[in-house]
Amino acid sequence: MQPSAAILIVDDHDGFRAFARRMLEAAGFTVAEAATGAEATEAARTVRPGLVLLDIQLPDFDGFEVARRLAATPGEDKTPVVVLTSTREARDYGGQIAASSAVGFLPKDQLSGQALRRFLARDRP
Repeated sequence: MQPSAAILIVDDHDGFRAFARRMLEAAGFTVAEAATGAEATEAARTVRPGLVLLDIQLPDFDGFEVARRLAATPGEDKTPVVVLTSTREARDYGGQIAASSAVGFLPKDQLSGQALRRFLARDRP
């Protein structure tokens, strides 16, 4: 698969990661997983995903901080597309989503391969 088809799922809930992995692999994506912000930043360096599906609430630091760190990684040819996810509504985060380096927000119950392809297509020049 192309690097843009690789997805890194970052979520501290094993059940959600397993569900998302099955769904996205069935949609043709290559999938890697991380359960914490620290694991996410390391996995992004090694996997070099085209898109990071990033939960906002993580046990070590929040998704906004992970997105900031990914965007600030020196020497990277291309920063991955970051899509924030949550079981809460986007409005619950005020302006934090818009102020972040993420390209958008996707409620977990709306996750699909098609939705992620739209984010990937939107990021292309």
